[in-house]
Amino acid sequence: MNVGQLNTQVNLLEIARRGKVTPQATPDKAGKNFKAAFSEELARAKSLSFSKHASARLHSRGIEMSDERLTRLAEAVDKAAGKGSRETLILDDNAAYVVSVPNRTVITAFSRDNLREGIFTSIDSAVIL
Repeated sequence: MNVGQLNTQVNLLEIARRGKVTPQATPDKAGKNFKAAFSEELARAKSLSFSKHASARLHSRGIEMSDERLTRLAEAVDKAAGKGSRETLILDDNAAYVVSVPNRTVITAFSRDNLREGIFTSIDSAVIL
């Protein structure tokens, strides 16, 4: 046997059509297939996290986070990421959030009452919802 015989291309789709190999989802250790695991990881990557500081500010300033608000914030972070933002200010009807876009982490939050000073530092973009 020479090297040329070992170095041949194999078309797995053609072999599967002939019935020699049956493609199937292979469960991982938790019993999930790749598609389910990939979907979960993608959802986790799109979610937002809150720093301890931001969580304390949300609580102390009485800002409630509904599922709808979280979804809108995540979409705003996606838009900011699409423009290359690193630290963005997101303004919605009731509050303002400073978010680390690459980390998808809310750094701090302000209620409308706390916005009277009107100065935000260390941001490179703003998204208005």
